Amino acid sequence: MASDKQGTAIEPTDGRWSSINGAFRKGILLATSNRIVSAGVQRFGMRMGAANYVAGETLDECIQTLKTLTDRGFHSNTTLLGEHIEDEGMASDVASEYIRILDRIHAEECRTNIALKLTHLGLDLGEEVAYRNVERIVTHARSLGNFIRIDMEESDRVDPTLRIYRRLRTEGLENVGTVLQSYLYRTDEDLSCLLSLKPNLRIVKGAYLEPEGVAYPEKADVDRKMVEQVETLLENACYAGIATHDDRIIDYFKAYAARHEIGRDRFEFQMLYGIRTQYQQELLDEGYKVRIATPFGPEWYPYLMRRLAERPANLLFLAKNVVRG
Repeated sequence: MASDKQGTAIEPTDGRWSSINGAFRKGILLATSNRIVSAGVQRFGMRMGAANYVAGETLDECIQTLKTLTDRGFHSNTTLLGEHIEDEGMASDVASEYIRILDRIHAEECRTNIALKLTHLGLDLGEEVAYRNVERIVTHARSLGNFIRIDMEESDRVDPTLRIYRRLRTEGLENVGTVLQSYLYRTDEDLSCLLSLKPNLRIVKGAYLEPEGVAYPEKADVDRKMVEQVETLLENACYAGIATHDDRIIDYFKAYAARHEIGRDRFEFQMLYGIRTQYQQELLDEGYKVRIATPFGPEWYPYLMRRLAERPANLLFLAKNVVRG
């Protein structure tokens, strides 16, 4: 799939299973916008097993999970789930809620930072609306010694997201990072343009349904690009959040870091709450920094569907819970 300068390669996964998973993934993402499916999942989703991936619908519920993760030695991030706000007052209210979340995290001494979506802060109303709200959050986080991760959304929002990120950095806010998605053809160039900032970036494979003219359709290509992009970050003394549950990629970077004498303070493995929990513990026990994405809130449906699309085998888990219920 990809190799470093010493020629160590990651073998591609079986193409047949990749094609089957690709078909499931497309079907799940298409269902995300289906009103009938949405109504059914939102009505029964928590009973079906959504609570295994979402840390509750309230901040109080989420804080208990974050405290447990902290006590066990994990780092975490949390997100107030939601997106595509089309009212300026509501977007400002979301920013205020993030201020409250940051204060609560600080008071509870959780090792938790924030990940947020700019469309939840009014990006669809204009970049200035989103910038005003996210700048307020990042500034408050800085006063508490915390960090904000700006999530990446659909491909048509990459440019405004990166412009806002650059603007925050230009204004002297160092406690902010963003995300690049390996399945987009444009990501190599975006990464190259950000390197002068010595950015803290999360590299993910990508979770939205994008056309083939925009994104690599084959999993092997996405895996290869992810490895190359993380290597580029590490080679340029940047901080890398390696966001994957793929043990082939994780094993590769464990060996890569050792071979190139890259300190474990230069990268972290980022994984999702409720997925491969034993593996998360094993990595932690080996001395790696592991950050668990631990979102909460009543608007959990799109998040759940994207997680199922990333790992269609989780559909079996939900189906079993329906039968048991």
